[in-house]
Amino acid sequence: MGLIVQKFGGTSVADADRIRNVARIITETYRRGHNVVAVLSAQGDTTDDLIAKAAEINPNASKREMDMLLSTGEQISCSLCAMAIEAMGYPVVSLTGWQAGFRTNSAYGDARIKRINTERVMAELDKRAIVIVTGFQGVNKYDDITTLGRGGSDTSAVALAAVLHADLCQIFTDVDGVYTADPRNVAGARLLEEITYDEMMELATLGAQVLHNRSVEMAKRYNVNLEVLSSFSGKPGTKVKEVVKTMEKLHVRGVAKDKNVARLAVVGVADQPGIAFKIFSLLARENINVDIILQSIGRGGTKDISFTVCKADSQRAKELLEEQKNVLGFERVDVNDQIAKVSIVGAGMIHNPGVAAKMFEALYNAGININMIATSEIKASVLVDAAETDRAVQVIHDRFFSEFGEN
Repeated sequence: MGLIVQKFGGTSVADADRIRNVARIITETYRRGHNVVAVLSAQGDTTDDLIAKAAEINPNASKREMDMLLSTGEQISCSLCAMAIEAMGYPVVSLTGWQAGFRTNSAYGDARIKRINTERVMAELDKRAIVIVTGFQGVNKYDDITTLGRGGSDTSAVALAAVLHADLCQIFTDVDGVYTADPRNVAGARLLEEITYDEMMELATLGAQVLHNRSVEMAKRYNVNLEVLSSFSGKPGTKVKEVVKTMEKLHVRGVAKDKNVARLAVVGVADQPGIAFKIFSLLARENINVDIILQSIGRGGTKDISFTVCKADSQRAKELLEEQKNVLGFERVDVNDQIAKVSIVGAGMIHNPGVAAKMFEALYNAGININMIATSEIKASVLVDAAETDRAVQVIHDRFFSEFGEN
């Protein structure tokens, strides 16, 4: 008998029939002799609906009160699932994040887990009860409800699997596993049997929506046995692990896109030491994360510095810089939010020269212009016009994964 943690996303519990399907999956695992802890997201678009309701009342509601509101979505899905399992005749208990022992910091809306007190969960498992836990939430030192950010239920599940020393953590979603690209939008996308933690982390960070990047980081840190699979098909999914059998066969494992980016260009910056430090430390103090950075070669005593941030931070970043325009000494700040980041990821890239060149070739052949480029040991990212995003993903995917590709 083992312990299995199962996480079900919003689409998996979207309505009564799907909740009954989730209850069936959980109880089948239980009948095989396993202890089961299930972590559930809010139903369907519930979180978005709650955000809209809040906007009707107070568009500037505090983050604390937003967390109080948003946490109710998971409580609804968990209690309904527990009711479905009760109706099937199995012992079950649903627990909120704080009842399950999740203690977090006080960053409302994007809290980090500090520790998990497993006493209550273990007590229920010792009674051979199925435990259903609300994902995405915990409590801080003030006993205020906090949420872990969008996608945080994945992190809740992996965290529980880590502290409970679970034999397996299964992330159930609406696709069969991790694909080389989003199978709903990219023709020819292939299901991966396995993928490394590092590759999955990069894909998640770069826009792939199968797993939350923080959950993958935690799984790697605590060596959690992780599987991504469908709650609808019943087929084996994708194993996420440290080392995979095909690591040296595929140079590229996946293509991802991220439309939630904006590019800022600080034009006419004085070409002197310390300016880049001043610009980026200013943004860091406001918790604005910067991704791709490009600095031009100085000429005429000035240079340009371009970088990307998420769209939600773009106007605030521009305002902060313009407030310090006289101190920093530049001409203007240009913002372009009609762009997207397209990336390829693969652990085999570091030892295989020319992989990025193939990506650029595919875009050139399709007549797609590249605005900025960033590379690392296992990824290459480009900025393209937003209108070209889906076509860029398709031609890059075809270059590496088509029948005649040379991945």
